[in-house]
Amino acid sequence: MNVFFEESGDFKVGTVLSQAGEAYQVELASGKRTKVKSKDVLIQFEKPEPEALLAAAKDIAAEVDLDFLWEVAGQEEFGFAELGAEYFGHAPLPFEAAGLVLALHAAPIYFHKKGRGRYKAAPEQTLKAALAGIEKKKQQAIVQAGYVEELKAGKLPGSMQPIVQQLLFKPDKNTIEYKALEAAANALQTTAPRLMLTAGGLSSPKELHMARFLFEHFPRGAGFPQVEVPKAPGDLPLADVAAFSIDDVTTTEIDDAFSVVKQDDGKVRVGIHIAAPGLGIRPDDAIDKIARARMSTVYMPGDKITMLPDEIVDAFTLAEGNDCPALSLYAVLDPQDWTVVSTTTRAERVPIKSNLRLNDLDAVVTEEALAGGAGEGTADYPHKEELGLLWQWALQLEAGRMKKREAFGLKPEQANRVDFNFYVEDDVVTIVRRKRGAPLDKIVAELMIFANSTWGKLLHDSGVPGIYRSQGPGAGGWNAKIQVRMVTHAAPHQGLGVDQYAWSTSPLRRYTDLVNQWQILAAASHGVTAPLVAPFKHRDATLFSIVSAFDAAYSAYNDFQQNMERYWCLRWLGQENVRQADAVVLKDEIVRLVDIPLVVRLAGMPQVARGAQVKLDIVRWDEVDLSLEARLLEVAATAPDAALELEEEEEGDTGEATLAEVVEAEGVVAAVTTEEGVQVPANAGTA
Repeated sequence: MNVFFEESGDFKVGTVLSQAGEAYQVELASGKRTKVKSKDVLIQFEKPEPEALLAAAKDIAAEVDLDFLWEVAGQEEFGFAELGAEYFGHAPLPFEAAGLVLALHAAPIYFHKKGRGRYKAAPEQTLKAALAGIEKKKQQAIVQAGYVEELKAGKLPGSMQPIVQQLLFKPDKNTIEYKALEAAANALQTTAPRLMLTAGGLSSPKELHMARFLFEHFPRGAGFPQVEVPKAPGDLPLADVAAFSIDDVTTTEIDDAFSVVKQDDGKVRVGIHIAAPGLGIRPDDAIDKIARARMSTVYMPGDKITMLPDEIVDAFTLAEGNDCPALSLYAVLDPQDWTVVSTTTRAERVPIKSNLRLNDLDAVVTEEALAGGAGEGTADYPHKEELGLLWQWALQLEAGRMKKREAFGLKPEQANRVDFNFYVEDDVVTIVRRKRGAPLDKIVAELMIFANSTWGKLLHDSGVPGIYRSQGPGAGGWNAKIQVRMVTHAAPHQGLGVDQYAWSTSPLRRYTDLVNQWQILAAASHGVTAPLVAPFKHRDATLFSIVSAFDAAYSAYNDFQQNMERYWCLRWLGQENVRQADAVVLKDEIVRLVDIPLVVRLAGMPQVARGAQVKLDIVRWDEVDLSLEARLLEVAATAPDAALELEEEEEGDTGEATLAEVVEAEGVVAAVTTEEGVQVPANAGTA
């Protein structure tokens, strides 16, 4: 005897070898033997042979008219043998019955299984819906196949054009558009972003990198809603100064300026004037919500996404020829030793006489020219006397910080590093090497450190919380002195060599500075009652949330800036047709090109001294994944250039650029890359 039975959702046939109670010992065609319960046996037969029956049953199942079978079945539950008699017009033969079982089992939208060999026809509406769904899938498959062919031919289907970013950065993998993109990319052995570039969904790798960043951090776009421009109070006193700013030529958010006045008693009064949007913007108003959502201006070579709308920036930027609302810090100095006699903070209108630009002055404002004083030396430039006095004070400020660093157990800051400025116009990039610690940089940085430290102390002494940058001992071990944190109480910043450091001097471009400006205004205006009137109180949950959100946003923006700098470095290689390049060894297998801040890992490079120069053969680069492939050609036989030499990192030293960090943070220079803390991407390159 032979049996047709169901096992684990599959139908099989075999020959019965023996029976024991309710179980059969069955031998399959493969020779395998299995135990089959009698309740799982659907058909018993003598002829034909099991394999012949199964083959014939499959033929019958393929020929069954499911629509007719559904009509014959009616709406009551039935057994397959009963339906077979109706369908075939006679008691079904074993192979016919088996074929009917296979057909019923393979058509779940027509027949719902109710038990072993028992089924019930699907309700008419359910069947129609299921059939419509199947037809829809067929049509979608046809459309999807068409999309695949279009993509393979380098053409973007029309339905994909509005959702290019969605498909690349946050796809719904169930859509036919995504399935088509994936299928076409697999067929062409490429990636979805590269295929989008080929098909015209994205115009360039630059647009790809920009789109990815904007999709994640500016999903509603980088534009601003219409807002009413706030005004500073009309009763602000007018300062009796002629202030000037020092910035890169690309800077539009000018939020710091300086003034110098010689007093009758021989003292010198230096004014540090900071743009004061905090006099017009109030916490929780419409503009504040915009700034809090962004947290910072986003910088990249050749472009930026500002924290505040242009009309707000224009209203408060320290523009030449205007009397601008400002928060001023005045320091009275004794020029004998440049000690600070007193400091005063007040809100006022400040006449801005000049917006000086580094690009025009770097070559003439040298240390020698600054030391010469007014009217001396070969070069003349605006505010020469004032800059000379500021330079002398800056040197004293730096010396004081260095002593403080030493007291913290840190080395002096290194002065032989090189920074890089990026300028992009019409997709042509210029990358300019600039030695760190240029005189104008140092003047701005030292005065900003002084202001941020002084105002941080003012907040602390007034009992008003603020947002501080703190750098001090970590949890111990190898990283004991490299933690840089943002906290809401005064704490030392060991890397800068100050007892406290509250970011307060860039309120047009950083939200933390705007918050601190509100707090400083309260401290300067209300004295002992400042803790009661300051917008943010001690242990204010909102202040803690601002710190957390700023940290996350600032880190993401910095990563994006580094990616875009890397992109423009690669563009520069093609633009200048560079095939060989000099590089300097940073560490182990990591080198940086001399002319641009492009870092590459040369896997397998022999041991070369840190700071040594090498020559590279540039094999290829990729602007999509920002990778570079290069080979080592030779190691320079001569000693490395002193300007490029890199000192060994001091164990437990800072992990943060100090003076350079301030210069960049204050917007003195354009997008800038420094050598400290270089993070090599995983795809930085191979040898």
